[in-house]
Amino acid sequence: MAPLTPPVARKQPFTRVHHGDEFVDDYEWLRDKENPEVIAHLAAENEYTDQQNAHLAPLRETIFDEIKNRTLETDLSVPVREGEWWYYTRTLEGKQYGIHARAPIAAHDDWIPPVLEAGQPITGEQVLLDDNIEAEGTEFYSLGSFDVSTDATLLAYAVDTEGDERYTLRIRDLASGVDLADVVENTAPGATFSPDARFIFYPTVDESWRPDTIWRHRVGTPASDDVVVFTEPDERYWIGVGLTRSRKYLEIGIGSSITSESLLLDASTPEGEFSVVWPRVEGVEYSVEHAVVAGTGRLLITHNANGENFELVEVAVDAPTDPERQHTILAHSHEVRLESVDAFATHLSIEYRRDALSRVAVITLTPAHVGSGWPYSEPLELPFEEPLFAVGTGGNPEFDQPTLRVGFTSFVTPSTVYDYVVATGELRQLKQQPVLGGYDSSLYGQRREWAVAPDGTRVPISLVYRLGAHGDGTPESATAAVSSAEHPSPAPRQPAPQPLVLYGYGSYEASIDPSFSVARLSLLDRGVVFAIAHVRGGGELGRWWYENGKTLTKRNTFSDFIASARHLIEIGETTPELLVAQGGSAGGLLMGAVANDAPELFAGILAQVPFVDALTSILDPSLPLTVIEWDEWGDPLHDPEVYAYMKTYSPYENVHDGIRYPRILAVTSLNDTRVLYVEPAKWVAKLREAGAPALLKIEMSAGHGGVSGRYERWKETAYEYAWLLDVLGLAD
Repeated sequence: MAPLTPPVARKQPFTRVHHGDEFVDDYEWLRDKENPEVIAHLAAENEYTDQQNAHLAPLRETIFDEIKNRTLETDLSVPVREGEWWYYTRTLEGKQYGIHARAPIAAHDDWIPPVLEAGQPITGEQVLLDDNIEAEGTEFYSLGSFDVSTDATLLAYAVDTEGDERYTLRIRDLASGVDLADVVENTAPGATFSPDARFIFYPTVDESWRPDTIWRHRVGTPASDDVVVFTEPDERYWIGVGLTRSRKYLEIGIGSSITSESLLLDASTPEGEFSVVWPRVEGVEYSVEHAVVAGTGRLLITHNANGENFELVEVAVDAPTDPERQHTILAHSHEVRLESVDAFATHLSIEYRRDALSRVAVITLTPAHVGSGWPYSEPLELPFEEPLFAVGTGGNPEFDQPTLRVGFTSFVTPSTVYDYVVATGELRQLKQQPVLGGYDSSLYGQRREWAVAPDGTRVPISLVYRLGAHGDGTPESATAAVSSAEHPSPAPRQPAPQPLVLYGYGSYEASIDPSFSVARLSLLDRGVVFAIAHVRGGGELGRWWYENGKTLTKRNTFSDFIASARHLIEIGETTPELLVAQGGSAGGLLMGAVANDAPELFAGILAQVPFVDALTSILDPSLPLTVIEWDEWGDPLHDPEVYAYMKTYSPYENVHDGIRYPRILAVTSLNDTRVLYVEPAKWVAKLREAGAPALLKIEMSAGHGGVSGRYERWKETAYEYAWLLDVLGLAD
């Protein structure tokens, strides 16, 4: 086949004028995906990308096989007890999706999950939902809501088969396995039964895809009879609904990027009115847990009204705003970012961050503490010895459970599930993610580096590598101590620079924690170092880290990433010819910005569903989720200072001739409602006009999360990894 020429999008000038500034956009016409010319152009982009990467087909197949051969395809999750059942998900070899099932508990005091063996019969097993069956005949499948009624007789589930995050809600009779006549179209994820199973509360979205309304559906009635419970008119806020772990209250949560509010309703009266816990105050965020302490119902509120890193207070259920009945349990700390609190009958679990690492602690509620007049013990942190790790709680639905389910992982330790026994302090390992083929963690190393940003701020970088390929000594160095920002430890210089992938995100206070990846072994075993730049805009170092990487300080995110790349080059870890940057969504904006600001530092840039036409999107309140985003990025539509600032970094506006761009691969999806496909499509068109070696790969039947089905995701990963290795000169 003769080589294809790069697709050239025709120009159709569209002039945008804001605050006296005029910008001519030649490729805005690509926004109309109903236009056959647009679809033809996207198809041409895919064809060109496929041809340019055709030589990588054998490597893609090899990497896919490596991922597949390292994965235990027929497997089970650790069962979670809820009511009289153990709930779990099974996967089967050759099947794309999971199977949701349950088995009965052995006795009422049975809190040790059964050890289930893949491929073996499970006594009393009942399949609730087989995603493989539900996905038949569709190119895309996503399960949104999944909630079993308290009496364990009904299942509410919602499915999206387009990728546009509009879900169809159904109810299944678990005794017969037959769906009821109830069907509710166009819901958002997060449907919840009332405890009596007579009603389902669910959210829907407005025209901008913002969850804005909570409905009450009476089981057994048509959706046309559903009742609006609450609507949030302010376009900056999104909402959700749930049930407290105590099952005492239904809760509506309302939030923007900087402000939140909670409404509670006694769950025994599901047709009643919700009431506000704390009236919203601009800039104050809070979350609510219901606890029973010393025999009395309390509300526990985690909030930032008195400090940016949040504190935990107890308030009276009947007077939550009364300051005389408010007591501080955990005070604000500048060193610790309190993230969440979960309440149980005998204890609280606390999740927080210290030294750029996640932590979990337990506070017990015992008669000894009650007798002393203070019902809360000092927090006891769960100990983990690795220098870099991520830990968190999950799978803890029962208020009376005596254990706390905890998940742990690191760059070198596969995901591990524990039960922490509150009464004894035992940390009982239940399962570790199997890695087939003889994985040996001692062959891999992880450590932390600290870069220095232009304003003097120290930026943490986490690295993982294969020791032999990395050339830095024996397996003992795999557990090198983590340095602090104030006392960084010098890294050992390497005999030769290494090929390196530097990942970044840096938005929404999202922390990118060290975690294990089976797929990543295909990079590490080929000598690639994988690093995460924990840039400002994320949450790794507390709320201040986030605040200094958003709105009018957003450029710190980009300079932090560039400083991280320069640091890794300066210490001899890598070179610009051996360095590829990677990021997705808001991290894709980061990729676009550094491509313009420091293209000389990178051999390649992988931008996944990239938010690269940010200014155009944030200027248009009719686009999905735009107004919500103003708290994160600023409001350029009404604020000329924000407009001018965003225009200095928005990737699309800053593509120029004369920049020697690295190789760029942009990956997107046609049905993405969060970052529209048009952003990378326009960006690539403009990059190519400037002479950049840019490729666009677009999934024609997927959403923001990309393709569905695990085998399809592995193929997508193999595609991207093969491209990375080709850029790094390791494709042979």
